[in-house]
Amino acid sequence: MKKALIWTAAVMIGLFVVLELAGAAVELMIYSKPRGEKAAAGEKEKKPAELERRARFLRGRLAAYEPYGLYIVVDTAANRLTLRKGTTIVRNVVVSCGSGDVLDEPGGTRRWTFDTPRGGFAVQSKLVNPTWIKPDWAFIEEGEKPPADYNSRIDNDTLGDFALGFGDGFFIHGTLYTRLLGRNVTHGCIRVGDKDLKAVFESVGLGTRIYIY
Repeated sequence: MKKALIWTAAVMIGLFVVLELAGAAVELMIYSKPRGEKAAAGEKEKKPAELERRARFLRGRLAAYEPYGLYIVVDTAANRLTLRKGTTIVRNVVVSCGSGDVLDEPGGTRRWTFDTPRGGFAVQSKLVNPTWIKPDWAFIEEGEKPPADYNSRIDNDTLGDFALGFGDGFFIHGTLYTRLLGRNVTHGCIRVGDKDLKAVFESVGLGTRIYIY
């Protein structure tokens, strides 16, 4: 809960700074017009130099909220993952994010919504040749009864060669269905093609920030 509040506060402060910076830019455009053009009635004239100083100050404040080092940004609507360093995009990747579909347990009370979580996260685990322990919904979705035998849930192929865990069972991982990359088809995890996944996996470490929207 505390982390969520800190994240929300940081986003709100950053948004405020962005709006202030945008306002300064607009004012700079207005007051940089030729002398023959008058500003709106009641507005006091401001020197362009003053507005430029204000813009530089606000840009500095905004830069303080930028993540440092390498970090990952995921656009779930566009199905894009970018690996960034500061404001530089190091790698731009087509991925697949959550479908948003809802699955109800037949005759039961359980419901699953297959969304990719939004917010700020961090890489919590790095797995090579990851194993997926299939949950109940994976069987129910196929019209099968979830098995009592643990070994029947083990799947060594679906997650690909690498996986980056970022909490609550969610991973950035490989896929057998590369033809579906660019579409919202997953159960919440983020699927990545083999070549791009290897590059991202080798670039980041534990604790690398992940921002998903």
